[in-house]
Amino acid sequence: MGLILGLTGGIATGKSTVVNVFKNLGFPIVDADIIAREVVEPGSIGLAEIVSVFGTNIINSDGSLNRKKLGVLIFSDAQKRKILNKILSPCIKERILAEIESKKDKASLIIVDIPLLYEGGYDKFVDQVAVVYIPEKLQLLRLMKRDHLSENEALQRIQSQLSIEEKKKNADIVFDNQENIEKTKKLIEAWVSEKNF
Repeated sequence: MGLILGLTGGIATGKSTVVNVFKNLGFPIVDADIIAREVVEPGSIGLAEIVSVFGTNIINSDGSLNRKKLGVLIFSDAQKRKILNKILSPCIKERILAEIESKKDKASLIIVDIPLLYEGGYDKFVDQVAVVYIPEKLQLLRLMKRDHLSENEALQRIQSQLSIEEKKKNADIVFDNQENIEKTKKLIEAWVSEKNF
């Protein structure tokens, strides 16, 4: 049975980069973001429940969810964010756990990529937690640049999650991603090789 490694970080800390390194090394990935998108596809129960609470103005003309409009609503209102999580969390959790179950006998290491790992209590479903880390000041700059956000908009998004320092403190493994992709890649490869996966 493989080691189940929960991988998390803050928004714009470079988690996707780290996931791709593991993917390229041939390890299976359980991706919470993909699952979260699937549970709100047109015709899904998740999307119907969101519309019943937030209204039809968050739906695109093709029937899909307008993520940008929903993002504006939930990042500026903690109560609305809680409601959205209450709607989607059970469906997402069920799918994530089923995927872990289906992969755990097929590889020596399974990566479970969950942005809100601690916030959603997923740390109890994985063997260890790795955090992709950069200091919050750098996180803010990267997020503003990546998503073309004002400082205030970027701060709202960062503050909607558990702080990166808190995640780092709770982590079993920290992958420091302050420098370049090559350096981060070497860190991960060294860890994989040391653990003999």
